[in-house]
Amino acid sequence: MNKLAFPILAVLADGKFHSGETLAQRFGVTRATVYNAIQSVETLGITVFSVRGRGYRLPKAVTLLDVDAIVQACGEYAPWFHVQVLAQVDSTNRYLMQESARGIAHATCVAAHIQTAGRGRRGRTWVSQLGGSVTFSLLWRFQCGAAGLSGLSLVVGLALVRALHSFGLMDVQLKWPNDLLVLHQGQWHKLGGILIELQGDMEGPSAAVIGIGLNLEIAPEMRLNIDQPVLGLNALSAQALDPNILLGRCLSQLAIHLNQFAEQGFAYFQREWTTYHAFHQQSVNLLLANGQTIPGQVLGVAEEGSLLVETATGQQRFNAGEISVRSAA
Repeated sequence: MNKLAFPILAVLADGKFHSGETLAQRFGVTRATVYNAIQSVETLGITVFSVRGRGYRLPKAVTLLDVDAIVQACGEYAPWFHVQVLAQVDSTNRYLMQESARGIAHATCVAAHIQTAGRGRRGRTWVSQLGGSVTFSLLWRFQCGAAGLSGLSLVVGLALVRALHSFGLMDVQLKWPNDLLVLHQGQWHKLGGILIELQGDMEGPSAAVIGIGLNLEIAPEMRLNIDQPVLGLNALSAQALDPNILLGRCLSQLAIHLNQFAEQGFAYFQREWTTYHAFHQQSVNLLLANGQTIPGQVLGVAEEGSLLVETATGQQRFNAGEISVRSAA
């Protein structure tokens, strides 16, 4: 991105017109330089209206992420975190994985206004837009090895549900192992997802990079690039959510849940997680990595977080890396 592009976006975030001359004076550059910066913004899929005689503006006002506001929203857990906000990055998970290998501090959170190559589970792309989503990654170090982190994605999902419930969004539920859903107009819609990548030995100290994407609003043109029903959290709320407060509350709940998980594992959360599982005791189709589909009925989750399903051949246990779950309804 042009180095002037994001400073200009920050000015345009109020949703009002700003003339090229005013922007040029503000940043001490020529109007041609401003124009080039705007062109750079548009290559990222961000719409900027240009009207002769009035200047430039975004389609609507956008609340940008702000480190101080995020930290304040963390409340008593603010001292736990090291928060960074990037203007643009290919993937917050990839960035934090690289920084983790260099020894970056525990509980570092990296959020991005624009993520150009966000990643979802099983190699999928996470589609995001400026002001339309909250995308961030959190580095959390554990004393146990990677083998002891079974069920981590489920605990992260539960933390996010509790954060969203604090905004009155009580209909948000979970889909094993890492999606947030809501039943809307008789159909399940995805609100957000989790992607966890691990570093370290199976038995020794390990680190998890926890990537989270939450939809705030879904532009109509974006739906064309998404292969499942999706919904933004603002569609469920009486007023638009402030992304800084949302991120802060998510981090505070993650602090509580991850600390408890490190001490007691997933078994501590097993009962409560089940109460929020959208497909508990429901008929589902299990999609295996090899393309095979297995129908069955969800019985629950085991103490280590695997999914228990009654199939035609009896009860089976599935791990998060093996399958995707689809409602059979």
